[in-house]
Amino acid sequence: MNTYPEVVCAGIVVADHVCTPIDHLPAAGELVMADRLLLTIGGCAANVAVDLAKMGVAAGVVGRVGGDVFGRVVAEMLAAARVDVSGLLVSPDADTSQTLIVNVIGQDRRFIHTFGANAEFRAADIPLSLVTQCRVFYVGGYLVMPKIVQDELIPIFAAARQAGARVVLDVVVPGPGKYLPQLDRLLSHVDVFLPNDYEAELLVGECDPKRQLAQFRRFGVGTVIITRGERGAVLLSAKTRLQSGAFAVPFVDGSGGGDAFAAGYICGMLRNEDEEGCLRIASALGASCVRAVGTTTGVFTRVECEEFLAQNTLKIERI
Repeated sequence: MNTYPEVVCAGIVVADHVCTPIDHLPAAGELVMADRLLLTIGGCAANVAVDLAKMGVAAGVVGRVGGDVFGRVVAEMLAAARVDVSGLLVSPDADTSQTLIVNVIGQDRRFIHTFGANAEFRAADIPLSLVTQCRVFYVGGYLVMPKIVQDELIPIFAAARQAGARVVLDVVVPGPGKYLPQLDRLLSHVDVFLPNDYEAELLVGECDPKRQLAQFRRFGVGTVIITRGERGAVLLSAKTRLQSGAFAVPFVDGSGGGDAFAAGYICGMLRNEDEEGCLRIASALGASCVRAVGTTTGVFTRVECEEFLAQNTLKIERI
């Protein structure tokens, strides 16, 4: 009998090279020492799948890696994290997508990135046999993968929902530009849409979170959640409008925090929590991520998350 992942995570898969926080950026020719340099999993789809696995959820990744050593390492790390990699394809002539993440004490992260095999990923790579058997279908990194387009993604979203799955969409917005024509028909096939506040502003040209929420809802999406880092998150659905705070935790590295939030929200969905319950789990998982270097290193296990939520309260109010 075949077994299928509860959650299928499609999209960006990356090998991350991360340094622990350094005192300052090196000047030309200068050597700056870091305590550690890590090679770790990165990319929305891979991060969310690993975070879900840590929470005891059966998760699988659909994406592309290159035919290089980094592709093999990423596949091995995902499998070691108990993620189903049967949907992970190899582009033999491409490099694996990689990001160099530089952490400087007291400053936001700096990134140097190469698209690699992610540039070859397309909707046809997503097996319908997986998306029609899962409970949640997540796509992460939409808008930054050049061959993933809404006309090809819509039938897959529709098939997933017709089979009973809920669709969660996250984006990576590469910079200023006109992106709504790539979202205008897709969002009506989405149950939960998860941009951060910066991405939302680039997409709709509004800096006020309430206006951002309203703009996305008019395209027919079920629930919109805009994450705001240490300022928490705002949520709008057909039933409610919520604003949550953020849990106070020691901050080390923000990489992967948004992906951990998404994984937490999906966990809440799988447990049939209401929007407030989903926000609590999402906020706890997002907070856990930023306590350690790397995109998934510090993320809670299910037991750790439950203990944290039992001992800490998240402020959530209707707006």
